[in-house]
This record gives sequence, C-alpha cells and structure tokens, in this order.
Amino acid sequence: MSGTAVRATGHGDGDDGERVARRDDAVRAAVEQRLVGPGAPLAGLLDVTGIRASAAALRAAFESVSAPGTEILHAFAVKATPLVPVLRLLHASGIGAEVAGPGELALARAAGIPVARTVLDSPAKTPAELREALALGIAVNADNPQELSRLDALVRSAATRSPLGLRVNPQVGGGAIEALSTATATSKFGVALQDEGAREWLVRAYLDRPWLTRLHTHTGSQGVPLSLMARGVAEVYQLAEEINRRAGRQQVDTLDIGGGLPVDFGSDATAPTYAQYARLLAEVVPGLFGGRYGLVTEFGRSLLAKHGTVLARVEYAKSAGGRRIAVTHAGVQIATRTVYAPASWPLRIAGYDAKGRPKPGPGVVQDIAGPACFAGDLLAEGRALPPLDQGDHVAVLDTGAYYFAAHYAYNSLARPGVYGFVRDGGGIRFATVREPQTVQEIVAESGGDRAAALTEL
Repeated sequence: MSGTAVRATGHGDGDDGERVARRDDAVRAAVEQRLVGPGAPLAGLLDVTGIRASAAALRAAFESVSAPGTEILHAFAVKATPLVPVLRLLHASGIGAEVAGPGELALARAAGIPVARTVLDSPAKTPAELREALALGIAVNADNPQELSRLDALVRSAATRSPLGLRVNPQVGGGAIEALSTATATSKFGVALQDEGAREWLVRAYLDRPWLTRLHTHTGSQGVPLSLMARGVAEVYQLAEEINRRAGRQQVDTLDIGGGLPVDFGSDATAPTYAQYARLLAEVVPGLFGGRYGLVTEFGRSLLAKHGTVLARVEYAKSAGGRRIAVTHAGVQIATRTVYAPASWPLRIAGYDAKGRPKPGPGVVQDIAGPACFAGDLLAEGRALPPLDQGDHVAVLDTGAYYFAAHYAYNSLARPGVYGFVRDGGGIRFATVREPQTVQEIVAESGGDRAAALTEL
C-alpha cells in the first residue's frame, strides 16, 4: 500500500481535522466495500497516513531538542498493537521495536525490524529468553538483581553484542490509573531507587560490570502527567551522572526513558504532543539532549491510538425502562478495559447511518451494548447520540492501540478483521492487516482436534 506524503508535525489542529475527515471517508468506504455488513458486523480500521504522521512527529520532536549527531532509537511498544504489518509500517517510518517476551520478539522479527533496533524489556524473562536475546545481539534491560545474576553467567559463558542495562524505578509516584502506574513506591518493575541501600547497590553493580552501559526507566502511562514523567527521567539521568563520575569515565552511554505519553480520549485533539514532552524534558533535564548520551524511547499508545477505529453494525435497536439501547457486535471482546473499568477507560462513540455516513439528529440518551452475555457489556452508558436504528453503525474511536491487541474470547467471540486504509485519488483503498477469525479457527484453538482427550483417560 502506498500512501501520500505527510507533514512532520502530525499533531496540529489542521491535522486532527484531516484525520476526522479521513475516518469518515473510511467508514463509508468500509460499508460500501462490505468490510462491515450483515455477514461481517465488526471490523477494525487503521489510518496509515495518520500513523506515518505520528512517527514523523515523534522523530522531529526529539531531533529538535537534541544536539546534532545524538543517537536516538524510538522503539514502538509492540504490546500496544502487535500486528506484523503495523510493525513493518513503523519500521519503514524510522521506528524500532520494544518487546516484552518471545511472542513480541517473533512479531518484530517477522516484520523485518533489525535486532539493532530492538529492545527487550520484561519483568519475568526466562533464561531461554535471555540466551536468545544475547545470541542475537538485542538490547536487554534487566529488571532486578536476580536477573542481573543470570546475565552475569551468560556474559561469562559467551560473548555478546547486546547493549545491556538495568531498569530503575525512580519511585516518584503514580498517576490517575493505579493499575498503570509504574513508578510508585511498590511497583513491580525495576530496582526501587529510593529503597534503603538501593542507590549504592546500583552504582556498585555498574562499577563491577563494565559491560553495563545503559539505564532504563518508564514512568509514563495513561493518566500520568508530563511533569511526573519528566521527574522520573531526571532521577535516572542523575543516577547515570553519578555512576559515570564514580567510574571516572562514561560507562553509561545510553538512557532508555520509556514511553507512556498519555492520550486525550475525550476529543479528536492530539494532546499532549511529542513536541511538548520533548521541550519539557529539555527544560527539566537539559543534559539529556547534550549529545553525551544516546537515547531510547518506548512509546506505544500515543503512536497508534488516534489512528484506529472499531466499526460495528447495529444489530438491533430496542428500549428498556425508557432508555434506548443499540445492540452491536463491539463489546468486551475488543474493549475489555472499558467494559470492566469504564471510569478509567471511557471511549467516544460516533454514529453513522446504514450507508456509513455521519448520522445527524439531536442527541438522545442511549446505551451502546456489546454482544456478550452479561449485563455490563456496555461500551457507553447513558450517552447522548443521534438515535441509532437497526442497520446503522457505531464507530468506537481512538482504538488503534490495545483494542486490537487484548482480544477477550468471552462467549468464544471471534477476533475482528483489521484493515489499513489510505486515500487513493477520490476514494479509499484498504489492505487487510489481519483476517477475521473463523469459527473453524475458534474450534481449533479450543482443542477441537482433541475432542476425546478427556473421555479416553
């Protein structure tokens, strides 16, 4: 699929408006081309032009505050959208991969991402995973002292080209969503920097291991303010300076500052922007961009969220207790977090008519229900939307990250097909990213070829 040229900003009001227009065109085209219809009531749409623009904006933001020649690797957090064509698209846009296990590593390799542009992070790496990464030369951030001991043994047994470092929890606090706050006092991630004796242990760990050349932290995530993210980076920068001072040389040469730029799920605006975050980092941690350290980032949600849409057909329209209910095929299987924690993960819904055109009309309070067999399977409750009728469509917005990753097979509901799109002349051209899951595949995954396994015991 070829796309049109994109501006390096990718985050201005004009670009946001263009993205909305592309989305409307794509919804209509998906209905016209029967990607969504009676036989396929649910599909995911990815805006290729928007993804390219976000990648360009990220690179431009950090380049604008960095000394010339600074080595910067932007590694996409594969967990956010683990689809091989997406990873290949990002690689072509200058973005590498941050992986958290053998499955994600296999996806990155299938996408053609070089090992030199791949970073392995995980709090529970097995010896086999570590051996594979070191054999390939992939950068590894160890999570804890026990994992560092495993690296000690592996480094002694065989030479490796892998850049190696330690993940540090700066313990600067949490954000609005507790489950996503990675820099609290008791977070499971990394070496807790403020715990008694931890700082000295960290410094000594580096002084005793000349091959430890990186420091890693990840403070950001949805609900975490930029100021807290910057404080986490500042703590680890100061630790790197202390290590290098005590080593008498620049032993730590690269800082991996993680990702976690939050996304505005309440509007079509892209905020905050990469440029805002990069400028803040330059103010709070000016030495970060002076050219003495290479940089790694691990953004995920912010690169993809605004460029994905889940499109679902309204199967039935009904009412209960005086409230309208649009029953769709988009529910807990694609928006698990939203259904179980709606206050933390609200999603916007847009209404389209049976032909895929934006539906006009005054807002009517109604629920948007999914297909799963429990009462709480609601993507929106008491939401004012144009009245949705049978055969209309709902678009679940800002779903390009995580909503195509965390499929929840409740009721053995099938994974939807995912399609990338670009404008092509006066129309929309689609490419299949992932085929819809078939009933036969569901049976196979559920032990269909072992039907007699238990009765024959």
